Amino acid sequence: MSLAIVHSRAQVGVGAPAVTVEAHLANGLPALTMVGLPEASVKESKDRVRSAILNSGLEFPARRITLSLAPADLPKDGGRFDLAIALGILAGSGQLPAASLLEVECLGELALSGAVRPVQGVLPAALAAREAGRALVVPRENAEEASLAFGLTVFAADHLLELVAHFTAHTPMSPYKADGLLLVSKPYPDLSEVQGQMAAKRALLVAAAGAHNLLFSGPPGTGKTLLASRLPGLLPPLNESEALEVAAIQSVASFIPLKNWPQRPFRHPHHSASGAALVGGGSRPQPGEITLAHHGVLFLDELPEFDRKVLEVLREPLESGEIVIARARDKIRFPARFQLVAAMNPCPCGYLGEPSGRCRCSTEQVQRYRNKLSGPLLDRIDLHLTVARETTALNPVAQIGDDTQTAAARVAAARELQQQRHGCANAFLDLPGLRRHCKLSSEDEQWLETACERLTLSLRAAHRLLKVARTLADLEQVEHIGRGHLAEALQYRPANP
Repeated sequence: MSLAIVHSRAQVGVGAPAVTVEAHLANGLPALTMVGLPEASVKESKDRVRSAILNSGLEFPARRITLSLAPADLPKDGGRFDLAIALGILAGSGQLPAASLLEVECLGELALSGAVRPVQGVLPAALAAREAGRALVVPRENAEEASLAFGLTVFAADHLLELVAHFTAHTPMSPYKADGLLLVSKPYPDLSEVQGQMAAKRALLVAAAGAHNLLFSGPPGTGKTLLASRLPGLLPPLNESEALEVAAIQSVASFIPLKNWPQRPFRHPHHSASGAALVGGGSRPQPGEITLAHHGVLFLDELPEFDRKVLEVLREPLESGEIVIARARDKIRFPARFQLVAAMNPCPCGYLGEPSGRCRCSTEQVQRYRNKLSGPLLDRIDLHLTVARETTALNPVAQIGDDTQTAAARVAAARELQQQRHGCANAFLDLPGLRRHCKLSSEDEQWLETACERLTLSLRAAHRLLKVARTLADLEQVEHIGRGHLAEALQYRPANP
């Protein structure tokens, strides 16, 4: 048969659209033509494929070969199509039965020797292949990653000759079986390691229970970074769907998700990060820190040291839970449902308000420092807390119940209430849900309106305050929001100047 069809997958954002590789062999002068919007790295595959076939002891047909990568308007890049192209040429020349390739999808780059090299972005392709009802052939280095798509038949290949023997039924390959280490996760840092800071731990508990954004402000050395690193351990475990989303993002970003893939990510970018590094971008858009923190925590230390333009790009993702990167050719959406935790000093030197009086910053310097953060960005942070300096005792008395396991149990109970009530964490409540599930008595409603007017809070801030109060009630396992919950929520919301 002179026409063969092989299925493969491209990579666009965190998706894996289907690509059909068609190989047609015709009479005429030997030539190889590739169509279907291939980029330079794909065009180079014809040389890799020719050498791989010849060095494997197979015949490269001396005919006019036309390769079509459909759909034609989808850009293709990388070496992920090498394996599909090679198998298509072999099937078109009669060295493989073309019918055996119809129920599989192939990904892999070929070395000149015929060895199959790993590629990135295999997990999204594996999930898409499972949905299409086909098996997946991948390099052996990617097989464990592909096996995260439970229920998918995965074949791991080391060399092109293995696949030839498999598809010709001379030596059938056995489906790859994971070794069972994929669900092993390392323990999170424990909250009991943080000395004192009971108010900060309370705020951390509230943030975890409702998925609220949190800002710590305080002098250097008060444990702001230490506290932030404990937040992932308080959050409920990822379910299978969320874990696969996180792993798929890591796969696209070239991080191979193996042993710790079910854990919530904790991203800690340096304050010198650019806007593209934070939200993603590039000529071939790649996920940024906010996408890598999807279903996890994004920690921004020394918040005012970030460029203001960089911080402003966080405003839309904090509301929508996604980032849209627009290019002249198309738009790519990356998920970005992260929980923001930030830390900052109260002034440039960091010691404003210290009893020792060591701060020498002028009022203008303090105001200029704080003006680096815009009001709209701060408005989107639910909990604001000042972290004071604790005692320097080296052996403090441990607090009962002040550990990650105890706090995580309370968070899990509160999250379960929220899932049963409205199907999401309180921080993600929309306006109809807010009106339905955050009802107040007429006296409390009047009291809250007066407090918001005195503090000159925006309507967004008032809504976020209600969500925090709803979380405080959930932590106490009570149905109705009380005056005490509103008062505590107000303590976490600074007044607007």
